[in-house]
Amino acid sequence: MSWYHPGMYDPARDVGCFWDDEAPPLGAGIDLGPVGDDTCDVAIIGGGYTGLSCALHLARDFDIDVRLLEAGPLGWGASGRNGGFCTYPPSGLGPGELIARYGEAETKRFIASQVEAVDLVRNLARDENIDLQPQGDGTLHVAHHPAMFAALEHERDLLNGMFGIPARLMSRAEIAEAEYDSTEQFGALLNPVGFGLQPLRFARGLAAAAARAGAKLHGSSPVTHREKVDGWHLLATPSGTLRARRIVIATNGFTRDDVHPGLARSLMPVMSNIVVTRPLTEAELAAQNWRTERPCANTRRLLFYYRMLPGNRFLFGARGDLTGRPEDGAKMRRFMERRLGEVFPGWRHVETTHNWRGFVCMTRRLTPSIGRMDDDGSIWFALAYHGDGVSAAPWSGRLLAQLIGGKAELSDIPAPMRGAPPPIPVPALRRWYLRGALGYYRLQDK
Repeated sequence: MSWYHPGMYDPARDVGCFWDDEAPPLGAGIDLGPVGDDTCDVAIIGGGYTGLSCALHLARDFDIDVRLLEAGPLGWGASGRNGGFCTYPPSGLGPGELIARYGEAETKRFIASQVEAVDLVRNLARDENIDLQPQGDGTLHVAHHPAMFAALEHERDLLNGMFGIPARLMSRAEIAEAEYDSTEQFGALLNPVGFGLQPLRFARGLAAAAARAGAKLHGSSPVTHREKVDGWHLLATPSGTLRARRIVIATNGFTRDDVHPGLARSLMPVMSNIVVTRPLTEAELAAQNWRTERPCANTRRLLFYYRMLPGNRFLFGARGDLTGRPEDGAKMRRFMERRLGEVFPGWRHVETTHNWRGFVCMTRRLTPSIGRMDDDGSIWFALAYHGDGVSAAPWSGRLLAQLIGGKAELSDIPAPMRGAPPPIPVPALRRWYLRGALGYYRLQDK
């Protein structure tokens, strides 16, 4: 089990997410509610981007009998409460580190797949008529300190040369004039791949598309126990037991021992927090010369990520606490409000109206994991997107559907993402590993 407070896993708890206030509700008949005793070919555990995309593509492209189980409402986890950054790569490693570990050829395949993943989101929105409120043409990777601009130069050279992505550097003066200014803005790398979106609208649009394709989706159906008997996976829920020949684990940072203990203990769930302000006035926007819709993230290891939403509300995100307790969440909100005012002093007085948190999922190798279990070829998985799953997760769900449907092979998974995550030594010490890593990153950021 996780060390986090049990409230972090409670679907009945009000998350406090801004997206819930703005997204249209699911249409009738999409979420079928708690599952009863039933049988299917493929059962998907997890109703976020990965699971919904997998269900859509299995039903639509392969006519496979598929049921999806989600502990809370569809899209309740990270898919419905992230910052809405549709970008890449889903890794804690930079391009140079990926090349050093996996070589040029596999790193190129990995990056190309994630550029394709951003295109997939656009195509799904177009083909399935999902109003995901796209914003911005590209993303900004912002130097938070003058010394970090050189690192962005190296990143630009790799993207331009090896990967064929026309990223370009913008000086502090250029960013201040054309995008925005702040106390932690010393130039930026403009990456043309990516945009912002409304994440819960996207999740609910995927759910509607999957239901239209024939997938059966069941919210309020937490898997409390799993076992395999006579070639059937038995997935016990409070309302019934689902039997399936094959299963897909798509629970990301919310993966728990009830689903697969070995997999759960190889993952590092990390808290991420977001605040959203009230609508800003024109004078307040001018105070920071804010004139961009591009999503931004800075070069801190413990990064800040931020964007202007429709209606001039400002979203500001950061990593979170180590407990998940309500009182620590309140402390984190105060910290983020203070830091927002320090980074954007013209908005020091602006109050926040929403605050929420959830899990980013990481692995020891700092890259996602896609594949099937070595000891049981009927168990498939895709998870651990390291905070950039808005495009990576639906792409991974589609790839899982292609693997299960026989249209793809395991070798089609780029090496950085292939296979189960490596075990974490002594999983019970994960909180202490994380505490040490966060302390080290704070020193690097200084």
